[in-house]
Amino acid sequence: MREKKALSPDNSAMGSFRQVETTTDSDVIGKILAGEAEFFEVLIRKNNPFLYKTGRSYGFNHHDTEDLMQEAFIAAYVNLGKFQQRSSFTTWVIQIMLNLCYKKTHKSSFKNEKPTSSTFKETITPMFSTDQQRDSHQAILSRELVHVIETALNYIPLDYKMVFSLRELIGLSTAETAEVLDITETNVKVRLNRAKHMLRERISKRYTPTDIFEFNLVYCDKITANVMQKITTAGFQNHL
Repeated sequence: MREKKALSPDNSAMGSFRQVETTTDSDVIGKILAGEAEFFEVLIRKNNPFLYKTGRSYGFNHHDTEDLMQEAFIAAYVNLGKFQQRSSFTTWVIQIMLNLCYKKTHKSSFKNEKPTSSTFKETITPMFSTDQQRDSHQAILSRELVHVIETALNYIPLDYKMVFSLRELIGLSTAETAEVLDITETNVKVRLNRAKHMLRERISKRYTPTDIFEFNLVYCDKITANVMQKITTAGFQNHL
């Protein structure tokens, strides 16, 4: 059996963390599968915001979302040897998170639907501005405004909300979103267009997706510490 290394890295290991954060997920996964389990922390920190936005978009509160995130990361760690890297690690772990969300709610969703001429456009207007040169005052959102946006998203049907979250808040491509939700790329475009139509009157283009369902660094540290502790104390192993 492969010897497990301690998950309390020294200064040299911390230097390795900083170096590995600039490499690919594939390289990080290779280190983990080679026995350096402490490097799983890199993947947790990188994907914490994505899983948080996924859980909150699904309708769960902050605490339930944190619990689901920990379950998703542990499941990803245990099954890391089975990950064939045909897609990105982010796409894969979001799929795990969505499966856990589905099981928790016992609701059926993500069924295919047909586009109509009034709802489908090949070119969809972005909901959020990506102009990095926009006025700095416009980049600062009040907490009241963020609350309005998050509340508005909760009124959108789940099928549309999840497409909107994956495309606009998390930043997945149309193809990646289709893969995660197991629907066609056309359906992704249809649902995204409809979701934006539902939100258009409440959300202005100048608002950025990073402010919605913000995942504070304090929460990131908490999730990371909890997952790494469970991996250590419970003796989880990668299944090759």
